Amino acid sequence: MDTSNTSERDLQERIRAGDESAFDSVFRTHYAHLVQMAESILRERAVAEEIAQDVMLELWRRRESLELEQTFAAYLIRSTRNRALNHIRHQRIAAREAAVAAAEAKSFPSAEEEVLGIELQQAVRNAIEALPDKTREVFQLSREQGLRYAEIATVLDISVKTVEKRMGQALAELRERLAPWLTGRAGEAAGAGAAGRAEATERKKPA
Repeated sequence: MDTSNTSERDLQERIRAGDESAFDSVFRTHYAHLVQMAESILRERAVAEEIAQDVMLELWRRRESLELEQTFAAYLIRSTRNRALNHIRHQRIAAREAAVAAAEAKSFPSAEEEVLGIELQQAVRNAIEALPDKTREVFQLSREQGLRYAEIATVLDISVKTVEKRMGQALAELRERLAPWLTGRAGEAAGAGAAGRAEATERKKPA
């Protein structure tokens, strides 16, 4: 497909006018790549296909107000990546809630332990959320999704060296922010739950 600016503008205008053949052309050109990229993040082919389809359908639903300041490729890749990362976040929340429910079903912690657990979880969440956006993104893809450095570099379109640098910054900042917890039982839990366990995991991963 001709990817010149003229061709892109023509496709936008045709899709905005409801031309299904123009939409079909964009779909056939980009769909397979979107599935591949989503799968590299999610590790689930079926979900990756569903997300790629949703992105394309959303493009068609919004056709009448379509005003892209970039190429279809850039727009669709960004939309797919955002949806894939949102899916991971939703899964993480669901898994956390399930784990909490299972723990509560097995035992009833003391009031002190309950307060400590809540404070610790909040401290870890705050520490991660306080990371700069790009640093946090690398940390979450590595720690929470289990991607290797090379995979993260591909997903974010950056070099492996940049991934290593951002991960190092994330671990350093987490250690600093969680310093009050790095003593006694709270420190052991915090280290295992965030920076400490992430660092141990990264040592085992090939770059």
